[in-house]
Amino acid sequence: MTDNQPTQRCNFTDARPTLKQGSSGEAVKQAQCYLGSSLTGEAILVDGDFGPVTDAATRRFQKCANITVDGVIGAQTWSFLTFWSNSTGFVC
Repeated sequence: MTDNQPTQRCNFTDARPTLKQGSSGEAVKQAQCYLGSSLTGEAILVDGDFGPVTDAATRRFQKCANITVDGVIGAQTWSFLTFWSNSTGFVC
């Protein structure tokens, strides 16, 4: 890694597909890791299964970030999750 690249808190994948309940895999693990580091006091199991707990955490994050609250991790939510998780001072 060069000095001009940001440090990534979570390193499961660089893929950013649209995720929702029923999704699974490395991208879900990435999102769960980001959610866990962005939500104060949240213990998010990083298991790669987008179930009800991940859906609820996604909705809490979206509400806190003042973006569309739909439980879907699409482009807007990925952008906010990535930024908040890899920055200091941004926690819901």
